[in-house]
Amino acid sequence: MNRLLIVEDERNLAEGLKFNLELEGHTVDTVECAEDALGIFESYDMMVLDVMLPGMNGFELLQKIRKRNHRFPVLILSAKTSEDDRLDGLNAGADDYMTKPFSLPELMARIRRMLERQSWYHREDDSQGPFEFDTYRIDFDTFEARTEKGQKQLTPYECYVMKYMIENADRPVTRAELLEKVWGYSSSLETRTVDAFIVRLRKLFEKDPKNPCHILSVRGVGYRFVP
Repeated sequence: MNRLLIVEDERNLAEGLKFNLELEGHTVDTVECAEDALGIFESYDMMVLDVMLPGMNGFELLQKIRKRNHRFPVLILSAKTSEDDRLDGLNAGADDYMTKPFSLPELMARIRRMLERQSWYHREDDSQGPFEFDTYRIDFDTFEARTEKGQKQLTPYECYVMKYMIENADRPVTRAELLEKVWGYSSSLETRTVDAFIVRLRKLFEKDPKNPCHILSVRGVGYRFVP
């Protein structure tokens, strides 16, 4: 049984999510403002977070959470649908970003996968240690990285994307493959999540993100990592 926190000021939506998540066996609480969530989030296994909240917004809450816990799973569920909004959420440290209106089965699938990932954090056999390429270094145990922007704390999914691409270096990896292997989603799902993460990772691990030499685009396919 997992404990989930929904931070959503639209009461009907929050109660609907609570009902469906409890049907899957989770314990679910809801709050309507970020300030309430900040004081209690560490008692939960995961958060579903709206962006447009009274007082502190969701992005601001997420930044405060990341200063205290870089591994806590957060899925943003927002009516802000632009690519810039999605990037803002991922750059603030969200593990995933879904827009409203949304598919309930897809949301449930994403939550299940995030909770599975969360349960793997303490597995000893999931340890890999550091990987170095060019002037960069990623520690997959601590999620710390030496990047173009100095020492950075990566989010879990930033690490998972890099780990998968490094393990498949020099081979084109499709977006559908990354969705399935990293996030655990069906490859039929339409999402810009992968592209948004690649933009973020290039800013960290490329000297010139617009002309990358390590995280390359493969036209019509996806991406390829070159050490």
